[in-house]
Amino acid sequence: MRKFVYILFILIANNLNAQQGVNPNFSFKNGIGISNPDSSYSLNIRFRVQNRFLMNTKSIENLSPESWEARVRRCRLSFTGNVYNPKLSYYIQLSFSRGDMDWSVTDETTQNLSPNVVRDAVIYYKPSKHLQLGFGQTKLPGNRQRVVSSGALQFYDRSPVNATYTLDRDFGFFANYTLQSKSFTTKIKTAITSGEGRNSNISNSGLAYTGRIELLPFGEFTDAGDYFEGDVLREKKLKLSIAGGYHYNDLAVRNQGQLGKDLYNPKSYYVFFADLLLKYKGIAWSSEYMNRNSFENPLTYNSKGTMRYLIVGDGFNTQLSYCSKTNWEIAARYSLVKPFNVIQKYQHQIDQMGIGVTKYLMKHKVKGQFNVFYNHEKDLSLGVDKLKNFFAVFQFELGI
Repeated sequence: MRKFVYILFILIANNLNAQQGVNPNFSFKNGIGISNPDSSYSLNIRFRVQNRFLMNTKSIENLSPESWEARVRRCRLSFTGNVYNPKLSYYIQLSFSRGDMDWSVTDETTQNLSPNVVRDAVIYYKPSKHLQLGFGQTKLPGNRQRVVSSGALQFYDRSPVNATYTLDRDFGFFANYTLQSKSFTTKIKTAITSGEGRNSNISNSGLAYTGRIELLPFGEFTDAGDYFEGDVLREKKLKLSIAGGYHYNDLAVRNQGQLGKDLYNPKSYYVFFADLLLKYKGIAWSSEYMNRNSFENPLTYNSKGTMRYLIVGDGFNTQLSYCSKTNWEIAARYSLVKPFNVIQKYQHQIDQMGIGVTKYLMKHKVKGQFNVFYNHEKDLSLGVDKLKNFFAVFQFELGI
């Protein structure tokens, strides 16, 4: 990949030099950047890799291995920049590892029938410093753990609450507006999208509508610190973000909205979400609540009587951490996913808690992580424990 990026940059630089008759500008602050002297054209390239080794124990009494996960969890290449003038920009992100392209049984769907290499492909127009408009495929303005990049997490991955109820990515129109004063910032984010998820082949008559508002009573976080986990920058002054939002998906065709397997007939549903983030002198505390519910019975059946259901329920996740001046961090997490009564025969409650130690070598770009979690799954309809075990994870992330 490094050779590919190098050759691509040489070709672009030579092309710009030939067309413009001037030498392009290079930058290396975040990835590798190239631009025209007049800033009418720019390109920034970044890559990152997450390598993971995970062990599940058989139970909490028997700590021998039940299964291993040893793989490249994420391998991504991203392109950002502007074309024509700085107001017209783009963001493209590609994924190359198997687990990053929806190659799993849980994602079997007729919506996309090939590996999903394209994660983001969105064009932005910024008519003013407060307003940004977008068209294309990217993340919906959903819960905080979703809008935070997977490369900016303080644990090996997002919580089971996010995995169950997140909105993920979709294709459509986006609008972001920021109201800013000296000591208070308000961010309003909205989207009207297809509702079928990323790289969808087809779409029915229903659309999805999403809105999120973020209140920052003490002003902006340092270097957009509300969009990465842990207080790696050790905020000198208290920073707080309180946020909430709503998502309505009309005639959803998959059992997790933009994700999951196909339902046998479409179901409309809504999601409420609220979250909070606080950072101060190395201490970081974040919490979020999510609730997904349908307007009708979430169970669907085919002509043979086989059933599939929309996953409805609520969940809560909270994380507390401290990052030292030497860039060692210790963090704790608690997550609870509780399905509603109507699907409790089919969907287990998940109760999970864990601790993690992270060494940041280059903030979130280069870091090593070690996590240990207790996992408890329960059949609420019978009041029976289905799984109680531990799992331990070592993960190393490297990127530019």
